[in-house]
Amino acid sequence: MPSSPDATRRRVLAVTAAAGLGVLTGCGGTPSRARPAPEASPPGGSRSSPSAGTGAPGPSGSATARQPARPVKRRRPELPRGGRELFPRYRLVGFCGLPGAAALGRLGTGEPGQRAAEVEKVAHRYAAGREPLPVLELLATVANATAGPDGTYRSRTPAATIRRFHRVARDRRALLLLNIQPGRADVLDEVKALRDWLVHPDVGIALDPEWEMARGQVPGDTYGRTDGHELTEVARYLSGLVEAHDLPQKPLVFHQVATSVVRAQSALRPQPGVALIKSADGIGSPGLKRGTWQRLVHDLPDGLHTGFKLFYEEDAQGSRLMTPKEVLALRPQPEYVMYE
Repeated sequence: MPSSPDATRRRVLAVTAAAGLGVLTGCGGTPSRARPAPEASPPGGSRSSPSAGTGAPGPSGSATARQPARPVKRRRPELPRGGRELFPRYRLVGFCGLPGAAALGRLGTGEPGQRAAEVEKVAHRYAAGREPLPVLELLATVANATAGPDGTYRSRTPAATIRRFHRVARDRRALLLLNIQPGRADVLDEVKALRDWLVHPDVGIALDPEWEMARGQVPGDTYGRTDGHELTEVARYLSGLVEAHDLPQKPLVFHQVATSVVRAQSALRPQPGVALIKSADGIGSPGLKRGTWQRLVHDLPDGLHTGFKLFYEEDAQGSRLMTPKEVLALRPQPEYVMYE
């Protein structure tokens, strides 16, 4: 059983999540699969000019021979602010949450556009020699304290909400991370349900394995867990999408609040085109958070990047929020900083 303050927060969030999704869906049920808005340009690249190869009359008044159209060189998809590799060029800084559920994070308050503008400013405070890349981490699968009609203890965020945040992310040249709290649902199934979003170059995945429940477990009562084999399976699926659609590097974040939440970490295998990011979770004073960090980054597997999670309200209760300077002083230096 998790110790306070995390335990209290977990119980509150499990109930709040269900209430927040109830507002969004009207019934808390599972929506149909997401259908994102089409790309601004056609799949094959820019269209040829309408006047190309029309056989316009030559100087003598006769039509010139029709010239074969030159093949249009397809521009490879890139990250929102250019390039195809996340690191070491960028430092990711984001807000997470769900509209209508303020307790679940910063994205639960105000308009998405306002939050995107705010995280842009925060991201620049973390540049430290890198280019800041803002992130909107939207809860796409949310663990619930009740089983629901299918017994999975999770709800899916409606496609309309994901589409709204994807448009904001695209307008702000930011990344959209779709966060999965699976409850008792299969993690890979939840990732695959988001495939129509994941084929976009600006969309990645964040996993919250503390909300991944085994049979008989209920979200909010105990920590869930994953392992290196399951994380590798998800990374392999994302790698397949990257290859099939010639996408830029795709982030796969997993938030970890305690060493017990990720078992058999040595089994984790990096996959082509996927940036694996281990994000240290947990509430507390700067000293407590540094202690958690040191435990979680000890003996990191090769190819694993690091992230760090901050809580605007909970970290400040009885203490204070860590400053960007303090976060950047951690070693290894976090490459993704997320505020809840």
